[in-house]
Amino acid sequence: MTSDVWLPFHADEIDGLPEGPNYRFWDGDQEFPADPADCAFYVVPYMKPPAVSQRPMSEMTSVRAVQTLSAGIDHVLPSLKSLPPGVVLCNARGVHEASTAELTLALILASLRGIPDFVRGQDMEEWRSGFRSSLADKSVLIVGYGSIGSAIEDRLVPFELARVARVARSSRATARGPVRPLTELPSLLPESDIVVLSTPLTDATRGLVNADFLSRMKDGALLVNVARGPVVDTSALLTELERGRITAALDVTDPEPLPPGHPLWHAPGVLISPHVGGPTSAFWPRAKRLLADQLTLFVNREPLRNVVLTTGT
Repeated sequence: MTSDVWLPFHADEIDGLPEGPNYRFWDGDQEFPADPADCAFYVVPYMKPPAVSQRPMSEMTSVRAVQTLSAGIDHVLPSLKSLPPGVVLCNARGVHEASTAELTLALILASLRGIPDFVRGQDMEEWRSGFRSSLADKSVLIVGYGSIGSAIEDRLVPFELARVARVARSSRATARGPVRPLTELPSLLPESDIVVLSTPLTDATRGLVNADFLSRMKDGALLVNVARGPVVDTSALLTELERGRITAALDVTDPEPLPPGHPLWHAPGVLISPHVGGPTSAFWPRAKRLLADQLTLFVNREPLRNVVLTTGT
């Protein structure tokens, strides 16, 4: 039986890996460590361009599982058609919730309290005092209420919000309250002071935040994107930012990386972080625990966790 496992970490750095497989180190920066045709379990290198992540996949004729280390899977989807039928694709649910939720809260607080302006003032030795917005008493709308959206709400709870509304692909009940379907967005947007995007990038969410979506946001509202850049129509967002009607905090952009000279860099009321929702000190232990768990299940021929889809079905 083919037993090569491609890992973006050295095997001796991961506690609890099962014995049996041949562990091959490949993080995308070197030549292939072995013949891709012998790979049974492929762990996609983290934070690498899609071209790197997908490069060996067309040659992985014996692969049975592909494991991303990101919550999103859009960077490997185009190459799934080259894989044999029956390959399971798993995401990294449980790895990024804490870090992404922390950054979301940081972006919200920094935007509302004017932290970027304070930093610029410090650079110029200017004392820029005055009243700023508070998170307390605000209404927050979370668009994309999966594990990350739920973790974001966990961290918002102590801030004395007026309300949290939750939206996902379909409606459901949770312990904290109802999750509304995407079809209810038009009625929820005008009531929300802060709109947080934490939805995966799919055909249904690509360009979701378009001119109509943005026009329904209330004056002075804050848009926070910790999802994927193409969820937002950049041109439509720039129009609203330049009018000064809303503000934005963006961990992801379209295009990405944002090139020099792009108008988003200097648009009024926008705070940009360079897609750093996941890569923190919290990533390493969570990612390694996930891999040890998944590979133990794999070796024991038990169902894997976090299965997003199976090829050929």
